[in-house]
Amino acid sequence: MSCLGNIIWFIFGGFVSFISWTVIGLLMCVTIIGIPLGIQCFKMARLSAAPFGKEVWVNPGGGSLLLNILWIIIGGIPLAASYIASGIALCLTIIGIPFGIQQFKMVTLALFPFGAEIVHSNVTYGQVHVRRY
Repeated sequence: MSCLGNIIWFIFGGFVSFISWTVIGLLMCVTIIGIPLGIQCFKMARLSAAPFGKEVWVNPGGGSLLLNILWIIIGGIPLAASYIASGIALCLTIIGIPFGIQQFKMVTLALFPFGAEIVHSNVTYGQVHVRRY
């Protein structure tokens, strides 16, 4: 089921957010100082391309707070605005409502990506098997 959800997601908004995260990540990696920001952007690009079957664990810390503040100033606001716009557009249709809700969930990650860890979870027979990226 997550494969079908990921395919539909990629068509109805995942591709745009994937490209946005990738372009900003490439721009961040141009400078040496921006490489940590760029690496986090590539992690979020992978999540935004196929979010179903993955979970985000948040582990806030002192260093992530400073990077999140820097991130909001540099690139978080435009990405969050794009998630809000596509979420509103998807929620205008009945079929797109679940995907619009997913877009709204991604707004928080667009603003505060540092300290977040993306894990792949497979639920089988009541047990959760986690594979970290």
